[in-house]
Amino acid sequence: MKYILLFAICLFMTVHRVPAQTKRPNIIFIFSDDHAYQAISAYGSQLAQTPNIDRIAREGVLFTHAMVTNSICGPSRATLLTGKYSHKNGYPLNEQKFDVNQTLFPRLLQENGYQTAWIGKWHLGNLPQGFDYWRILPGQGNYYNPDFISKEDTARIPGYVTNIISDLSFNWLNNRDTCKPFMLVIGEKATHREWLPDLQDLGAYDNVTFPLPETFHDDYMGRDAAGHQDMTVDKTMRLMEDLKVHVDYTKSFFRRFTPDQQRPFAAYYDGITREFDSLHLTGDALVQWKFQRYLKDYLSTAHSLDRNIGRILHYLDSTGLAANTVVIYASDQGFYMGEHGWFDKRFMYEESLRTPFMIRYPGVVKPGTRNDAFLLNIDWAPGILDMAGVKVPADMQGKSFVPLLKGDKGWRNAMYYHYYEFPQPHHVSPHFGIRTAQYKLIRFYGAEHGWELFDMKKDPGEVNNLYGRKGYEQITAKLKVQLKQLILQYDDKDALKEL
Repeated sequence: MKYILLFAICLFMTVHRVPAQTKRPNIIFIFSDDHAYQAISAYGSQLAQTPNIDRIAREGVLFTHAMVTNSICGPSRATLLTGKYSHKNGYPLNEQKFDVNQTLFPRLLQENGYQTAWIGKWHLGNLPQGFDYWRILPGQGNYYNPDFISKEDTARIPGYVTNIISDLSFNWLNNRDTCKPFMLVIGEKATHREWLPDLQDLGAYDNVTFPLPETFHDDYMGRDAAGHQDMTVDKTMRLMEDLKVHVDYTKSFFRRFTPDQQRPFAAYYDGITREFDSLHLTGDALVQWKFQRYLKDYLSTAHSLDRNIGRILHYLDSTGLAANTVVIYASDQGFYMGEHGWFDKRFMYEESLRTPFMIRYPGVVKPGTRNDAFLLNIDWAPGILDMAGVKVPADMQGKSFVPLLKGDKGWRNAMYYHYYEFPQPHHVSPHFGIRTAQYKLIRFYGAEHGWELFDMKKDPGEVNNLYGRKGYEQITAKLKVQLKQLILQYDDKDALKEL
């Protein structure tokens, strides 16, 4: 009787009250952490195959120049929620308390008939607002047997975090209010450091020897800030915590393992330790060994991510939701796969500036489309609101990407970036800059003072700083004018002081 009544109510609403609402799409935003576009085969990766992520691109549009405005975890999430730069949403650094009372796109969806949820990594210091349902990891969360916070309690859930996030998402989808369209953010922990693969993925890439990036042995000549960072595979990557050599199972996150989890995990990594001890590596041979182990663990962790995205797509297919559900896949920023000898993110260089972004939008996006526009993460909230038929607030600094999905060519020809966090954890000097189709101009300030200019067509690896070189005076002057215009447009007063 209960279900008959619910069906009758939904039918009444469909016929008599909100006929347009039934046509509004459901939206699932799969938001991974530190997943490099270089590790996704849809972007041409030679490192790994990601068939389920690739399916979203194959059945929708892949953005080749999606970029973030501040390449770091929490601030990227704040930008997603607000459609604003860090200096406007008040969250330029990690480990603060995000102001959840400001205008957030999920709250606007709520107010316009959507049911909203966020499940998984949140990492914004405060509890979520603007969601009918949320179940989030505390802080960075844990890969094995993670705790989850809900409105009711905090509880530990046995298992592997990527699988659990999918299961919790399916449970919410199965029990949601089916009279309303929904918007669900699936916040993945993967592929964040320290890269603990699921047990079934241990050794997934052990038979692969990865090629060194062309810039792996970068000497940072002419780029002081790049030379003074602390995020190298050589010096910063830790043997035990990052690469699981001589693991102490009584410390840190290893204490969360059950005996049934620890046995296969220990058997695998104890084998890696024996290999390491037998080689007696030093110098460049040691650095290259660390690089290989880094990629094997990172990509094995990403293997579970891709598999679970396959589960999500299968769920939509099997429930009939696929026909009217937009699926977006993105990461909070890019990541270094050994380029410049690094891991992590932060710099305005391409590997951390660019992020994967793809959309499957049935009936709107032509399958197999590629788009080269400068899509920024300030555009994500306006685009989602636009898809839902909700007016975009005037104070959101991004603009809806929906016209791009429909073939519109009128778009920005330059993008603006600003990074803040210093000195910890990786000693990357604060900087801001402009990226155009051909050039990138970066202004470092704080610990490092200086400028960098790159010709992105001639020097895609960004190793040849042209700033101050003869013959580039006019280009530099023009870029500085454009940079100032963007700073004024986005009202970044701190950057204006450093020009």
